[in-house]
Amino acid sequence: KGKIIFYEGHNFQGRHYECNSDCADTFRHFNSCNSIRVTGGHWVAYEKSNFNGYQYILNQGEYPDYHHWMGFNNCIRSCQMFPPYRGAYRMRIYNRPEMSGHMMEFMDDCPNVYERFRHRDIFSSNVMEGYWVFYEHPNYRGRQYFLRPGEYRACSDWGCHNPMVGSFRRMRSGL
Repeated sequence: KGKIIFYEGHNFQGRHYECNSDCADTFRHFNSCNSIRVTGGHWVAYEKSNFNGYQYILNQGEYPDYHHWMGFNNCIRSCQMFPPYRGAYRMRIYNRPEMSGHMMEFMDDCPNVYERFRHRDIFSSNVMEGYWVFYEHPNYRGRQYFLRPGEYRACSDWGCHNPMVGSFRRMRSGL
């Protein structure tokens, strides 16, 4: 069973709020979030309410301060749990919007998009199987974007304003 606990203080101190399902607005439960404990499930936490703003992928474990989840600040305003997935992974990326231009299909992690794709920008994507995470910079660093199966005709469809993607990986248990 999935559960995530948000703490107002660093190192799991102060007021806390436990959540075991999607929450579109956490503001009524806590003001700031300086540590998180995930005791079950896989989660995406969002900087803003209604699943907007910076995205943070959180797996089971302890995050004593926001730097541990690659946070840009101590603001978490919504969260979603995503189900465990054990199937195949398949995704196509494109260097133009509307799934056009140069296309490449991936079934594995990619620590450096430019080295394999020869383009720095991903303008659209078709996730056929599995859950994926795009990262702004190579080697899984920078802003994170969670992609579930579906068509993403523009980078804004996955919450990004800049099509630069430096790396991506499959969202798997244990990562």
